[in-house]
This record gives sequence, structure tokens and C-alpha cells, in this order.
Amino acid sequence: LFEDNAEFGFGFRLTIDQHRRYAAELLVRLRDPIGADLVEALLHAPQRTEAEIAAQRERVAELRRRLAGIPSSDARQLDAVAGHLVRRSVWVVGGDGWAYDIGYGGLDHVLASGRNVNALVLDTEVYSNTGGQASKATPRGAVAKFAAGGKPAAKKDLGLMAMCYGNVYIARVALGANPRQTLQAFLEAEAYDGPSLIIAYCHCIAHGINMQKGLDQQKLAVQSGHWLLYRYNPDMAAQGKSPLVIDSRPPSIPLKQYMYNETRFKMLAMSRPQEAERLLQLAQTDVERRWQLYQKWMAEDAKAAEPAARA
Repeated sequence: LFEDNAEFGFGFRLTIDQHRRYAAELLVRLRDPIGADLVEALLHAPQRTEAEIAAQRERVAELRRRLAGIPSSDARQLDAVAGHLVRRSVWVVGGDGWAYDIGYGGLDHVLASGRNVNALVLDTEVYSNTGGQASKATPRGAVAKFAAGGKPAAKKDLGLMAMCYGNVYIARVALGANPRQTLQAFLEAEAYDGPSLIIAYCHCIAHGINMQKGLDQQKLAVQSGHWLLYRYNPDMAAQGKSPLVIDSRPPSIPLKQYMYNETRFKMLAMSRPQEAERLLQLAQTDVERRWQLYQKWMAEDAKAAEPAARA
């Protein structure tokens, strides 16, 4: 687990993978004294679920018992790295300022690598830790430091950009709106053998809300279409299904009903009402276009996956 540093997480993943390769080489060398059945199980057992990982830990424990009776340097070295035969999980955790802005290059490098590194972005849509400056995650119309007149541009779509790689698991979640979908996304990301990215909506004191109502505001964000819930799992294409699954329902309330519960949007309506109305209309258009784009993408992905399933 690494915070705000994708490069360290990537390096840790490389180290783990190298140790596992070395352990596999030693297993092959010691196949006869260890036992072919145990060696094959250790090398090829699936480790996608908790039960499968637990079974692998038991195999490693049995391996170490057998290594204790093998008088060789290879046996001692294998005992030292045997723990890496159990699947290791690597998570990088950071805020939106890191993921969308100052650390985006490192995060993008990890996603493009194809390595099994998971990234969790806690998206407050503002540089919370340094006083509430606007970032590329800040939505259109929000007031923040360096955006006193309301941020004029739309929010960067980090998930959509990552989808373009085609081999990255991506999910957008909001615990207050759909806890089941959030849990499912984490389970799928953990099981996916490749890079994964989970973008989680996080209410923040910088939004200017009663924090006790934060989960309610998350629901409104989803209902208005401001925060789209989805999961993109590349493994689904091989089953003839769309990798992209939209977990949100169509927007059911005006965006204004969500936005004007928060001071970051309301204060512009009080100081510059005409500009606030203009940005609100643009933001509403953003919501409608985003919904149409993701619906179209999901339909096209499903159609493209059909030949792979037949093959």
C-alpha cells in the first residue's frame, strides 16, 4: 500500500514479480525432492478469490515443511522467497490533486505498464489538503482558490482516458449512493490480473456542506448524473459482454438540485448570478452528453465483443 506515489507502487510490483519468478525457477529445480504434484499446484493454482489464496498459503506451508528436510542451498533460498508464491496485492492510494494533476504522469505510467497494480483515487474534486485550490478534477461552475469566478472548464474524465488503453480495470463508485456496487468494484479490481483504477466520490468540507449529510449528497450527485457509476472490466469481452457496465440509472433530478446544496456552487449564484446560470446550463449539458457517450460506448463494446465470444 502506497500513498500518493504510483512509482513506488510500480517498483514494489516489479520486485514482487521478480521474487515470484525466482521462486518458480527454484521449484522447478527441486521438483523431485519436493514432489511434482505440490510443485505443479504451487505454480498453476488459481488465486483470484480469498479461498484460492488461502489454499495457496497452505501449500506454501507444506512446501516449507518439505524444504526443511532437503539439505541444499537451493532449498534454503526457496524457503526465503516462498511467501511470494502467494498472490500479493499492491494498492496506490491518493487524492484527485495527485491523480488528475501533479502525479498524473506517474499514475498513467503504471496504468500503461500492464502490471498488476491497483490505484484508488479519493476524489474530492479540489486540492483539499492545500487549502481548496481548483484542480482538473474540479467540476464546471465550482468556486475554489484560483477559480473565484467559478471554474469555466469541465471536469477531466480520468476514467474515460484510462479506458482507451483497453486493458485497465476501471470503476467509478460512490459509497453513499450504492455500497453494493462499491464493494463489487473493489472485489473485481482485486481479482483482475492487470492494472486497475477505482475513482471514489469523497465529500469534503471544502464543498461547503454539513458533513453529516455527506452520504445524502453523494446520492444526489449520482441521481443528477454529476457522478456516473460504472465498471469497466476488459475480461468481460471474452464472454461476449460489454466491458463497460453503467451502474447508474439515467439522471432523474436536475443538476441544480445537487449543486446548489453546496456552498462551492451557491456562492457564485449570489455574487455573479448570470455567470452562475450560464455555467450551470453548460454543466447540465455536460451531464447529458456524458450519459449519451457512455451509453453509446457500452452498446458498441457489447457489439464488438460478440465475435470474440463465438470464437
